[in-house]
Amino acid sequence: MLYIQDQDGTYLPAPKEAIFTEAKRISGYRLRRGAAICSSNIARSVIQHKLEHHQSEVFACLFLDSKHRVLEFTEMFRGSINCATVHPREVVKLALRLNAAAVVLAHNHPSGESIPSRQDIELTQKLRDILQVIDVRVLDHLVIGDEVTSMADSGLIHQ
Repeated sequence: MLYIQDQDGTYLPAPKEAIFTEAKRISGYRLRRGAAICSSNIARSVIQHKLEHHQSEVFACLFLDSKHRVLEFTEMFRGSINCATVHPREVVKLALRLNAAAVVLAHNHPSGESIPSRQDIELTQKLRDILQVIDVRVLDHLVIGDEVTSMADSGLIHQ
């Protein structure tokens, strides 16, 4: 339970809005440049908070250096309620500009379903193959719905 202090100095349970605001602030802090992403659970939780409430599909990338420290988190493409067009060229351009060594791909499913579609799997393999040419590893692709599905944990990303 999160408590906040009112103007009289009394501590009261925080309203939902204050809790969500604080959660966003903390997740933003974990995605600041130079923050280490030392586990897939950390990546999962912070990215989930960034993407779970969008009403349209959003494709994002978490670019990391060789020690898996955050270079940048970017919402790259927006789509409709059930798809977003992803341009691999733009992902490569940003990876090169940031001098990234690794990337975690992520997108949301506004429907709440977190099982990757055939198109999600094909896009992931395409991006993995393209980024491999410039020595950028795709560590994972997270599908955010009511739950979070990790394609790496599901065996859908082959290194």
